[in-house]
Amino acid sequence: MSNTEVLLLTNRDSDNIGDQIIEASVISLLRAVGSNLGIDPKSLTIRSRAASIISRKYMSTRDESLLEPARRAISRADVIVFGGAPLFNYRYQSFYLRTIRTLELAAEYDVPVLFSSIGVEPYSETNERSQQLKQALRLPVVRQLTTRDDLESATKYVEGTQTPTALVSDPAVLADSVFGVDSRPAEGSQTDSGRCIGLVVTRAGIFKDNGIDFNEADQRRFWLDIISQLESRGDDYRIFTTGHFSDEIFLDSLVRYHGVPNKKAAVTLNAPEELIAELQKCDGVIAYRLHASITSFALGIPSIGLNWNFKVPDFYRSMGYPERALEDSDWNSAKVLEALDVAMSEGVAKDPDTLMSVYRTLFTGMKGIVAPNSEADAYSLSELREKMPTYAETSRKQYQEKMRRKLRRSYEYYQQRISMDVAKTSTKTETPDSIGKRVVRGLRKVQKRVTRS
Repeated sequence: MSNTEVLLLTNRDSDNIGDQIIEASVISLLRAVGSNLGIDPKSLTIRSRAASIISRKYMSTRDESLLEPARRAISRADVIVFGGAPLFNYRYQSFYLRTIRTLELAAEYDVPVLFSSIGVEPYSETNERSQQLKQALRLPVVRQLTTRDDLESATKYVEGTQTPTALVSDPAVLADSVFGVDSRPAEGSQTDSGRCIGLVVTRAGIFKDNGIDFNEADQRRFWLDIISQLESRGDDYRIFTTGHFSDEIFLDSLVRYHGVPNKKAAVTLNAPEELIAELQKCDGVIAYRLHASITSFALGIPSIGLNWNFKVPDFYRSMGYPERALEDSDWNSAKVLEALDVAMSEGVAKDPDTLMSVYRTLFTGMKGIVAPNSEADAYSLSELREKMPTYAETSRKQYQEKMRRKLRRSYEYYQQRISMDVAKTSTKTETPDSIGKRVVRGLRKVQKRVTRS
């Protein structure tokens, strides 16, 4: 069989380690698909790039010369796979425009496109952005659209075409196989005290962005109350993030100003191994970030998801545990810990058909494009777990690149804050220069620690 090149587009460049776990999981699944179809591993090339392959600078200038890197990557591919990323975000993000332009280039070079287990914002008949997406998704190069959260909207986006759709699991539900970790048995944890509970915080402004009346002070009080209750009943805890720098800002404030011991916190996480190591220390998890819940599920660790977005309850419902996703009206220590205790007593049971849904659809889509005459059937779950290659640990070079991206975003964030602060003050003591120097001093300390690691 001739060489097959897959251009995989994910949120691989995100600080959120959940996105990095998705990338690793999709690569492993694609390798398994290749094996399943009888493709020699040496003949299958997977080029993983950020889903933002269309640069921000191009989007602002429309300078066609800035599309050359994207054109090269797309034109040489046999198939494009969008894997596990929220690609249709149009409500308060402009990422949908990059997705549209990528599809237009794929159509120009006649490269088939598979959307596998992507995040989908609700379809709207009246929203112009949503309708722009619908028009792009009618291009004949789109061969499949599967989603992990909103099948109804996915179906409406390709209504009137022959494009198949499906509701599938998130790729990261197979993270235990991808990272070579034994999933815990489903019997459940003992209800005795002395357990370790993982607490996964999020950024201060995420609730306002999603229409929830719950501010930074409310989140701080919530976690401090949870910690107090855990301590009073003899349970230990670990408090951490999934790696986004703005989440780390919130956690750092809990440690620096609100009495959370430094030894209980992992303020900075930057690679999949680090998040998985933190989760493995836990007997149960309470999380705002969805992929802390998903990875916990993969590892067999019971979790409670705190619903700030429809995707959180959708995930728990799809895994058979809708009661483990709590609305903001239930965000108090008594209800959350009661729900967690029940979850820990029950453990985590996994439905094989649900786990396999993301693989089976990806296998079908790839088979139709790269091996249409193959008579192979999709692997069983046990065969899949055996064939999925495990993640090669993050190299020093890769780790440093992750940190450079995070530091760059941190600088950009603080530059915005500086501009806002300067606009609000009329004094001569707080100038852009003085504020900037103060911020840079702090960030350089972090950078030195990274260089020494």
